Amino acid sequence: MLTLPLTIIQIIQKGENSMNKKTVKDIDIKNKKVLVRCDFNVPYDENRKITDNRRIVAALPTIQYLIENHCRVILCSHLGRPKGEVKPEFSLDIVAEELSKLLGQEVKIAKDVVGEDAQKLANNLKEGEVMLLENVRYETGEEKNEEALSEKFASLAEIFVNDAFGTAHRAHSSTTGVASYLPAVSGFLIEKELNFLGTALENPERPFVAILGGKKVSDKIGVINSLLEKVDTLMIGGAMAYTFFKSMGYSVGNSICEDDKLDLAKELMEKAKAKGIKFMLPVDTKVGKEFAADTKSKNVKYTEIPDGWEGFDIGPETIKMYSEELKNAKTVVWNGPLGLFEFDQFAVGTNEIAKTLANVDAVKIIGGGDSAAAVEKAGLAEKFTHISTGGGASLEFLEGKKLPGIEALQNK
Repeated sequence: MLTLPLTIIQIIQKGENSMNKKTVKDIDIKNKKVLVRCDFNVPYDENRKITDNRRIVAALPTIQYLIENHCRVILCSHLGRPKGEVKPEFSLDIVAEELSKLLGQEVKIAKDVVGEDAQKLANNLKEGEVMLLENVRYETGEEKNEEALSEKFASLAEIFVNDAFGTAHRAHSSTTGVASYLPAVSGFLIEKELNFLGTALENPERPFVAILGGKKVSDKIGVINSLLEKVDTLMIGGAMAYTFFKSMGYSVGNSICEDDKLDLAKELMEKAKAKGIKFMLPVDTKVGKEFAADTKSKNVKYTEIPDGWEGFDIGPETIKMYSEELKNAKTVVWNGPLGLFEFDQFAVGTNEIAKTLANVDAVKIIGGGDSAAAVEKAGLAEKFTHISTGGGASLEFLEGKKLPGIEALQNK
């Protein structure tokens, strides 16, 4: 069993400054009717069977706390992108079914979002009972944060609890609008996310290493700039590495490259140098002939990417170099895979770094999205201190941006 330098309790205590928002424990919720915004945007197959229920499981502590306090619990969430239309393939009925199993009690689903059926079910709820509204994105006003819709959400309950970190960076009716009409606090999942991510940024145990992957430098400019104020080492992987290579004057073949960001890539490297931060780029790369799972591939130095080939993964020398650096880390934040992990032959870099980290004695935080999926796929999730439930939200949080869904909650 891995002994972490910080236990979860210590992290939460250390992160108190980062979480100055009230939680369900800070207000009187006993016997109240409570509307809870969850993130039940789960993947499912063509037979509408849920393939990964982690987001539902993550919401259970808050829901169970409300049940224990005799609340009448009204849950809401989005699923997919129905774009303001009622589409059966985006119905939350599959979530209600899964929740009923996990909670060991029936979770009724309304036939609409804030209409007649939702109102009727909410009015008839007894203490300790749970219901689920239909997909909030069936309503055209949801993503526009329309006041009329926010008021209708508020009319269902006496208290609003936001526990959907994955949508906290969106100002929608069910995440921020409703908070203008009801006492609004966070659930345990948002509290946990802010404590882990907040402590990593505000009060990290050092050395503090950040690993950034993904396609584009432009997607991560804010994050890189923000992390360069905080980390000791910044490691770059994924397709965005090729923009840095080209900015240094090397050919990148057919690799993804943002030609309009070459000056920016140079500036970021210069900024790191000026601040004395170790800025690590791959020293070799695995290239393929075409974008296909079974394409011909080979490892080459980063200075020798041949014409007609495309970079899809970090190479063995880079894996070795990054692994050595990570062995001394005490805090690690990782956002974005280091290669095209969907194809097995280009998942090696991501998997090997995940395996290295699994055995490092440090606080290890995965910033949601594809990097979380990669760690799950590698079967190593339980070896990490925290895996964020919100890719986009955690990215904006790391960037230092204010998240509307968090800002709308009451301060302690």
